[in-house]
Amino acid sequence: MNVYGMRAELGRDGSVKTWHMMKDGALTALCGHDLDAAAPMEHDSAWSHTKEPVCHTCGALYLRQVPYESMISG
Repeated sequence: MNVYGMRAELGRDGSVKTWHMMKDGALTALCGHDLDAAAPMEHDSAWSHTKEPVCHTCGALYLRQVPYESMISG
């Protein structure tokens, strides 16, 4: 079973620039962007509920990989 989560892409000042989706704790986002292991993480349910922008490509790939039923059931 795949476990999804979010990891931040950090800006030069160390703040969250963009949120990416990752699978099974990988340091490469679904979009292919390499992520820092020390970057903040969030549960996948936080997708689209952050004040910072989210990666459009990660979102599209995530929606195609996660069964719809699991998204509406909680």
